[in-house]
Amino acid sequence: MSLPKPMMRGMLAKRLRFHLPIAFGLSFLTAIVFKYTVTEPRKQAYADFYKQYDAVKDFNAMREAGVFESVRPSGE
Repeated sequence: MSLPKPMMRGMLAKRLRFHLPIAFGLSFLTAIVFKYTVTEPRKQAYADFYKQYDAVKDFNAMREAGVFESVRPSGE
């Protein structure tokens, strides 16, 4: 009794026909999940932050704290 010969010719093409659509499907699904669990909440958080952000008020607070060396605090 002998063992059957292994299939060598066309083996890569046969396995790619099975694995390639699965790989593309999983990568597409991962991209969609990342978009809605990471990107969209991050964009919303930025939008919420900048709705109430006052750059002048923030600049004045940093100037009073002495963050800037070239800007004198008011009162000097």
